Amino acid sequence: MKKVKSLLLNCKKRNKSFFKDRTVYYSTFPIREQAQRRSDWDFELNAVYTIAILDFVFDEDKHQLDKYRYNVKLSDIETYKVFYDKLTFIYLEVPKFTKTIKELKTRFDKWMYIIRNLNKLERIPDELREKIFERLFELAEIAKFTPQEVRSYEDSLKSYRDLKNSIDTAREEGKIEGKIEGKIEGKIEIVKEMLREGVSIDKIIKYSGLTKKQINNIKKRRMTRD
Repeated sequence: MKKVKSLLLNCKKRNKSFFKDRTVYYSTFPIREQAQRRSDWDFELNAVYTIAILDFVFDEDKHQLDKYRYNVKLSDIETYKVFYDKLTFIYLEVPKFTKTIKELKTRFDKWMYIIRNLNKLERIPDELREKIFERLFELAEIAKFTPQEVRSYEDSLKSYRDLKNSIDTAREEGKIEGKIEGKIEGKIEIVKEMLREGVSIDKIIKYSGLTKKQINNIKKRRMTRD
């Protein structure tokens, strides 16, 4: 299996100066991290990908509106053949991507649409109903938590996993029959699962650590999506 290291950069317009220089510089860190301090190291490296998400466009191609993805590798200037394939720079010019939700055809189109519009979307569009994008939306919700909510999230996740382990153990011993469906990941998914099971709001507050208002908001979003 091919091993890779990736570096994701979210680049604002104010950091436009010498931007390409900086991406080359940043790429050296995951390269140097691979160095092995022993005399017999053969210098074989894993592939490194530097992915830059831009909120600006490169001046040299600003009029080429259909060009918003750059895949850059080291190549020979005469033959145009890739000389070294383990170092890749991917630049995404987000402002150039203007496709509507109905115009999305590929998985890449969907990723670009989400990158550009995530902060504007209140729910997952039907066209993006895929597990990977649903997980992305859930992580975006968690990212909005305050530090106190993050601590509550971590504590409640541990409490719920302890509870689930107890139930699983009891089921294995024949004390509880039936099937526990789904793999619970993250606080939002935990709350959704408890709501589906008809668990009372008070118990959800106890096991999740969320407030009643937060749980009701999750409940409203789930009902809207369903």
